[in-house]
Amino acid sequence: MYEIDIEREFSAAHFLRGYQGNCSSLHGHNWKVQVFVKAARLDKIGIALDFRKLKKELDTVLLEFDHSHLSELELFKDSNPTSEMIAKVIYEKLKPLIDDGNASVSKVRVCESPGSGATYFGPCTENA
Repeated sequence: MYEIDIEREFSAAHFLRGYQGNCSSLHGHNWKVQVFVKAARLDKIGIALDFRKLKKELDTVLLEFDHSHLSELELFKDSNPTSEMIAKVIYEKLKPLIDDGNASVSKVRVCESPGSGATYFGPCTENA
């Protein structure tokens, strides 16, 4: 099994509804996003998944978030745009764009500041 990863960034504002503290007020972050892809096999030239494809697809997903007010996006109408939820949304949007029967998104990590982040691995199964 192989695993590759890329890292991208976006800037956005948000606030957390129902939070008791400073994060209930509008504030911004320079978010760091890491995407990890696992692959069972390499292609004939030794590549699990072309980094260019992964970067292109992630950049497309992040366009919706970059320089936005996350709390106002339709994606977060029923939940707070926490690092955890942003990681889940990115995972769910990216997975169908990347998974090809060999390579698949294994996890997405979102950090709102150095040293503070959350990782989403995908849905839990009953046997997990």
